[in-house]
Amino acid sequence: MTASTPTAAPAGAGPGSANPRTPTARPPRASRVPPGRALRIALTLATAALALPLVTAAHQARPAPYGDRLTAHSAAARPDPALRITGEAVEAYDGRTGRRHWTHTRLGRRPLAVRPASGHAFALWSDGLVTDTARTTGRTVRWHRAVPGLAHRLAAGGPGRATGVLQPLGPGTGMLAVVTPQRIAAYRTVDGDLRWVLPAAPGCAFDARRTARTGGALLVAQPCGAAASWTTELVAVDDLGRIAPGRTPLRNTRPGDGTMPGPAAEAAPEK
Repeated sequence: MTASTPTAAPAGAGPGSANPRTPTARPPRASRVPPGRALRIALTLATAALALPLVTAAHQARPAPYGDRLTAHSAAARPDPALRITGEAVEAYDGRTGRRHWTHTRLGRRPLAVRPASGHAFALWSDGLVTDTARTTGRTVRWHRAVPGLAHRLAAGGPGRATGVLQPLGPGTGMLAVVTPQRIAAYRTVDGDLRWVLPAAPGCAFDARRTARTGGALLVAQPCGAAASWTTELVAVDDLGRIAPGRTPLRNTRPGDGTMPGPAAEAAPEK
């Protein structure tokens, strides 16, 4: 019997190999980025890192809505400082010393009238916008309201065109009426919500310069022509709207305030 010569195992095969003929797996080669591409990536990252502070600064430097600019000068020693118009600014100041507390300006606009109330500084601007600024601190403009047709009226009118346009109404000035020839619009002062609108009678126009107050009511002249009766040419309103017999209740307070309304306005709120 001839002894068989053992067959040499293929290179790479070892004990326990399932398939001695399978070549040994090689580790994957590390991918290489071309030098030019690597430089471009580095430059892009560096540019983004440098631009981030500029983007942040541009975001913070955006102009305030409506062009408002509030400038604090000194803290008021007591609530509700005096108000006045100085040049193109609404200014709060100490009535005894004249020391300025804050100023409110709007880019490209001029204040035409200012009406103080407890905690409020109402202002009428040349573009027909009405604003309410926190009177004591001057740190914020609570609300802005654009009254239809008012900008054109102010632009076309002469001296005194803003007289009587802003009329506080109600106990504690809970409402602000804005009187224009076409309508009287009333806004809730706490949030600027439009509560009611009273249009002028056909062929008539409200005259904001001819008003009077009696017993909590605001009397507004409404000229209608030589043939009209005097009762037609005079309208009485309060914080709830036109004063008329049998008007239905209309709530002006915000939900949850717990304040019951008095008699209601004749005119429904504008939608």
